[in-house]
Amino acid sequence: MLIDLATVAPIPAALAASGFPAGVIVAAVAIVMVFLLSLLIWASRYVKVGPNEVLIIAGRRRRMRDSDGDIHTVGFRIVKGGGAFVWPVVEKFDILSLEVMTLEVKPPETYCITGAPVSVDGVAQIKVKSDDISIATAAEQFLSKGQRQIMEIALQTVEGHLRAIVGTMSIEDIYKNRDVFSQKVQEMASTDMANMGLHIVSFTLREIRDSKGYLDALGKPRIAQVKRDATIGEAEATRDATIKSAQANQAGQEAKYEAETHIALASRDYEMKVAEYQAAINQKKAEADLAYDLQKFKTGQLVKKEEVGVEVVEKQNRIQVQEQEILRKEKELKATVERPADAERYRVTTLAEGERARTQIEAEGKARAIEQVGRGEAEARRARGLAEAEVIQATGTAEAEAMHRKADAWARYNEAALTQMVLDRLPDIARAVAEPLSRIERMVVISGGDSGGASRITQDVTNVIAQLPPLVEALTGVDLANVIKHVPKILDPTPPAPGHSVPPRTPAAAAERPGKKER
Repeated sequence: MLIDLATVAPIPAALAASGFPAGVIVAAVAIVMVFLLSLLIWASRYVKVGPNEVLIIAGRRRRMRDSDGDIHTVGFRIVKGGGAFVWPVVEKFDILSLEVMTLEVKPPETYCITGAPVSVDGVAQIKVKSDDISIATAAEQFLSKGQRQIMEIALQTVEGHLRAIVGTMSIEDIYKNRDVFSQKVQEMASTDMANMGLHIVSFTLREIRDSKGYLDALGKPRIAQVKRDATIGEAEATRDATIKSAQANQAGQEAKYEAETHIALASRDYEMKVAEYQAAINQKKAEADLAYDLQKFKTGQLVKKEEVGVEVVEKQNRIQVQEQEILRKEKELKATVERPADAERYRVTTLAEGERARTQIEAEGKARAIEQVGRGEAEARRARGLAEAEVIQATGTAEAEAMHRKADAWARYNEAALTQMVLDRLPDIARAVAEPLSRIERMVVISGGDSGGASRITQDVTNVIAQLPPLVEALTGVDLANVIKHVPKILDPTPPAPGHSVPPRTPAAAAERPGKKER
C-alpha cells in the first residue's frame, strides 16, 4: 500500500490556518503517519495461497503432532489454501505445490523371469499428499527444488520399482494381468514415495514391447485360433441365420395366413352382423309400417264408424221425417188416390180378365197352328234327309264304279300307253329344264372358237335332254330309246272284242317280244 506524501503535506498547513496549536498538529500528523506505515507493512507481509498450494512459514517454533501421535517442536508452520501474516525479520515463507504431476515411465529393456527382454511403458500420476506430515516431509526434501526436479526424482524411483517387478513376472503374466502389474508397481513404490511425502495417485501400463518377437509368437496361435473360431462362428452364424430366417419366414407366413384367416372370419362375422342388423332394421321397419298401416286402418275404421254413426243418425232423422211424410202422404193418398184407385182397379181387373180370356183363346189357336207347322217341317226334313242319303249312296256307288273302271283301264294299259304318257310329259320336262335360262335377265356370250358361243348353250340344253331316258329308265323301268325303235310293233291295230279287257303287259310277256330286254 503506497501513500502519497504530497497529499498529506497540505494537512498541517490547513490545521494551522484553522487555529490549532502547532504541537497538537505535529502529534496528529505523526500518529497518522505511524498508522499508515503499520498498515503498509501489514499489507506487504500478508501472504495468500490457493487450494492447490501450501504455505510454509519458517522462523518461529511451534508444536506439531507426528504420525505416531508424539508431539514435538518444529520451527515452521503450514497453511493450506488460505492466507497468513508473515512477521517481518523473524519469519520467511515458501510455497509448495499440491498439483498432480504426470510421469512418463519408459525404462530400458528388462529381462523378465523367463529371461526374455521386454520393455514396459507406463504413466504415473503423483502429487504431494495433503496431510501435514507428508507436507512437512516433502517440504524437508523438495522445498528448495522445482517441480521438474521433483518429477525426475520420483521418476527414477518408479522406474526402479517397475524394473524390479518386471524381473519377477513373465511376459505372459504382464500381458494378461495388467491390473495386477499396475497394483504391484503402486504397492512397491508407495513406501518410498511416502518417505518423500509423495503419493502415487494412479499408474497405468501403457505398452509392452519386445525386440525378439516373443509377443508376436505368443499371439500367432491365439490369432489362428481366433481366426478359426471366427470362421467357425461365421459359418455357424450363417447356418443359424439361415435357419432363423427360414423359421422367421415360416412364422411370418403362418402369421400372415392366420391373420388373413382372422380377417376373413372377422369379415364374415361383420357381414353376418350387418345382415342381422339389416334384417332386424327391415323387420322393425316392416313392423313400424304395419303398425302405421294398422293404426291408419283403425283410425280410418273409427272415422268411418263415426261417419256411419253420423249417417245413421241422419238416416234415422230422415226416416222419422219420411215416416211423418209417409203418414201425411198415406192420408193424402187415401183421400186422393186410394178410393179412385179402388174404382180404377175394379175397372182394370174387369178389363184384364176379358183380355186374358181373349189372349188365352188366341194362344191356343196359335199353338195348334205352330204344332201343325212343326209337324209339316219335320216331315219335310225327314223327306230331305232320305233324299240326301239316297244321293250320297248314289254318289258313292258312282265313284266306286268309276274307280273300278279306272282300275280296269289301268290294267289295260300296256307298255305303249306308258310310253305315250312319258312322251306326253317330255315337253313339260324340257320346259322345266329350260326354265332357269328364261329367268336370266341378261346373258353375254363370248365366242372362243367352233365349240363356244351361242351353240354351246344349245348343246348344253341338248345334253340335259339326252340325260332324260336314263333318268326315266331308272325311275320307271321303261327304256325310251328301245320303245321308240319298236313303236310300230307295239301298237296293235286290232281292237279288243267288246266285253273283253286287254290283259296288262307283264314283264314275262314283254320278254317274249323280240328286241325287248327283261327289266
